[in-house]
Amino acid sequence: QVQLVESGGGLVQPGGSLRLSCVASRSIFRDKNFSYKGMGWYRQAPGKQRELAARFTSAGRAIYSDSVKGRFTISSEYAKNTVYLQMDSLNSEDTADYYCNADPTFSYWPSPGNYWGQGTQVVVSS
Repeated sequence: QVQLVESGGGLVQPGGSLRLSCVASRSIFRDKNFSYKGMGWYRQAPGKQRELAARFTSAGRAIYSDSVKGRFTISSEYAKNTVYLQMDSLNSEDTADYYCNADPTFSYWPSPGNYWGQGTQVVVSS
């Protein structure tokens, strides 16, 4: 069963915007109810290690890496079991595969959780 499904990646020009979506299966949550807490987005650029872009803490606070702060916004929509990543003012350094991640029991903080999506590619190029 696919538990996290991302969408929204693609090719965008520098300065442009994209919104990524991650739909979570209710099966990963202890009470089978969606919660955005512990969910987030990581990214992996070619030849580099996977790194945090943005995530929600167990308290529901949004945190961002310094490289995306002020340009990316993480949000959620309970009715759709979805977490979003709005990415604005994109530049070439944002080119990467973006992965949705979930840590529904908050067991792995500050490391990523044990659930991963398949990834969606973002290419920023003119």
